[in-house]
Amino acid sequence: MAISSTFGTIRGVLFDIDDTLVDLEYAMTTALRDVSEHLLPGLDQAGWVKFGRIFTHETTHFYDRYLAGELTFNEQRLLRGRAALGHFGVELQDGEESQAWVADYHQRQTAYVRAFDDVEGVLDALDAAGIPYGAVSNNVHDYQRAKLDGAGLARIKVLVGTDTVGVPKPDPAIYLEGVRLLGTRPGETLYVGDNRLLDADGATAAGLVGVWLNRTGEVVEEFAGRQVDSLSRLLVKAATPA
Repeated sequence: MAISSTFGTIRGVLFDIDDTLVDLEYAMTTALRDVSEHLLPGLDQAGWVKFGRIFTHETTHFYDRYLAGELTFNEQRLLRGRAALGHFGVELQDGEESQAWVADYHQRQTAYVRAFDDVEGVLDALDAAGIPYGAVSNNVHDYQRAKLDGAGLARIKVLVGTDTVGVPKPDPAIYLEGVRLLGTRPGETLYVGDNRLLDADGATAAGLVGVWLNRTGEVVEEFAGRQVDSLSRLLVKAATPA
């Protein structure tokens, strides 16, 4: 079967996970405030916004080092937390204090993870049309499997993580493994994600139909690729015969 999308006839769809299917930024910033309020008493709302932005956007080089195998997942998380706290003059001590902060953050972030409101409708439409779908993520399989299940997205069966093929996005192999598991061909498979470079450009370079999910309406003049502001804008009509 095939389905008509905003970007042509499609026979399979792959999604990024974090901030595409699940609102990870909400989960991260809410958990961060929960575990750090005792360290930053009296911080105003603007301060909390800055604190969250440092952790989620300005310290991603630590996550890149995790992807490169230089840091463990918890080490990169702790370094990001220390950077955010350090901006406000707070030092997170080595040992029990750091371990407790990371453990508490993990527990709370996991509890706050939720799917975006536009996810179920798209998956329902794909199921109705008989279109296979899955997820390809720049994190390890088991961690992302638990995240999807916790967000109520256990229906997404196909999942490729960085440990599945041993490389992260934008290496073509990770997108192509998703295509292989769907049983489609790259040029008839949508890949949708919130990261313009890794998801739209990276997937397109691998031969897929890469789409930037630009939920915030960010203007990037040099970007001439495909984009939508909601997953609900991907599909334009019901299934057509194969």
